[in-house]
Amino acid sequence: MAKPVVVVAEELAPSALEVLAHDFEVRHVDGADRTALLPALVDAAAVLVRSATQVDAEALAAGPQLRVVARAGVGLDNVDVPAATARGVMVVNAPTSNITSAAEHAVGLLLAVARNIPAANASLQAGEWKRSRFTGVELDGKIVGVLGLGRIGMLFAQRMVPFGVDLIAYDPYVQPGRAALVGARMVSLEELLTTADFISVHLPKSQETLGLLGAAELARVKPGVRIINAARGGIVDEAALAGAIVAGRVAGAGVDVFGSEPCTASPLFGLPGVVVTPHLGASTAEAQDKAGLAVARSVKLALQGEFVPDAVNVQAGGVVAEEVRPALPLVEKLGRVFTALAAGLAQSVTIEVRGEISVHDVSVLQLAALKGVFTDVVAEQVTFVNAPLLAKERGLDVGLATYADSEEFRNLVTVHGVLANGHRVSVSGTLSGATHVEKLTEVNGFDVDVRPEEHLLFLGYVDRPGVVGRVGAELGAANINIAGAQVSRTRKGGTALMALCVDQVVPHELLLRIAASIGATEAHAVDFDPQ
Repeated sequence: MAKPVVVVAEELAPSALEVLAHDFEVRHVDGADRTALLPALVDAAAVLVRSATQVDAEALAAGPQLRVVARAGVGLDNVDVPAATARGVMVVNAPTSNITSAAEHAVGLLLAVARNIPAANASLQAGEWKRSRFTGVELDGKIVGVLGLGRIGMLFAQRMVPFGVDLIAYDPYVQPGRAALVGARMVSLEELLTTADFISVHLPKSQETLGLLGAAELARVKPGVRIINAARGGIVDEAALAGAIVAGRVAGAGVDVFGSEPCTASPLFGLPGVVVTPHLGASTAEAQDKAGLAVARSVKLALQGEFVPDAVNVQAGGVVAEEVRPALPLVEKLGRVFTALAAGLAQSVTIEVRGEISVHDVSVLQLAALKGVFTDVVAEQVTFVNAPLLAKERGLDVGLATYADSEEFRNLVTVHGVLANGHRVSVSGTLSGATHVEKLTEVNGFDVDVRPEEHLLFLGYVDRPGVVGRVGAELGAANINIAGAQVSRTRKGGTALMALCVDQVVPHELLLRIAASIGATEAHAVDFDPQ
């Protein structure tokens, strides 16, 4: 029998090609050349790419036998995952291929900043011998604050231990036991800012973390702190950081990522004590080789019908019942709303499925909910496959319950859980009509009828006149249009919940201002479309 055809559209490590050579017919093509790529996909079972090849709907249609698209890297910007899923094509990537390189780069930046290595090198290369100008500081005995204890944050923390530092960490979505694994102590953001001698950022970029270290926060840091950001641009406000360095409050910074990239001009450039690199966190030979090897192994597993750990999407073709599949996007959104309402990691989460679909295997809905729970709070891409691992790593207890009865709706899915303080959080949703219109039906015990589209706000407050008008005025002043609003309350003058659909992302600062203006007991934003 003829071997399945695997198209390699960009350069891969020899070790990756060796994985494929025996069982498949490997064909090489220049993926950036569409006139070469599209004909090559006609009889291909799999295609392996890096970042230059666009695997869009046209490319997928050109490959009627395609079963796998593999991206040798972390991001999937050049792969149309929804289009692949619709055609039953599995998409895989290499989510952990660069985590060691990224952690090591953060360590390198920290050491370079602490000992003024780049500036000293430039001075000596220029023919100067001025040792006193480049006096640095030791790490031994210093307090290192780690912002974010995901996989890269943990690797960074582990690498700091031999230097004899005192580790503290802030991550509202991690249980304290995870920090204890590396001898770190979980603290509040305020304590980390005011006590750390070094701060290293390892958080995902989201509305919650965008500008997390701005002018106000940098005004509270311990004088002489050195700040490292090799995570995502925009988490640390570059202008505010530059101002804090000029003012002398921050002694130095190591920055690998910027708010806008490519970046060739920044207020940080040229400042003393600043080391900058052009987003090199994943730029090692080992990371590139690991990525190619990982996806080659995934392609082999997929084409041999085995379990694929790094699959990004759910396999089509009968794995998920047709009656269950339409609920996947809704349940993922329920998970994202749950996390926003919790404002931290719950101790336990249960996915409750009621109605007609409960007779089917709905375990995939548990995966969809977990995918939503972690999407906005971890740096790595969350998939149906790695979501349970993320839950296990963070000590999250997960349950699934099914019930044949559903009093008000044909089918109803609820994601509910308990926080560390005993507070309970819940959100429910259903699909309506032949076109499966998504609706939220309940939020923390309040009945609602809200479509989870683009941008949602949830405000809890004491029911009284004037609140809706004040919220509308604040949003109007910010030129943010309200597409829909609904108020639900326990009783007249009791507690109330306002749910709003708006047309744009509501900046975190504006949300806090709105909450303060109405005396809100809680305020949460969920952005399904962050653009």
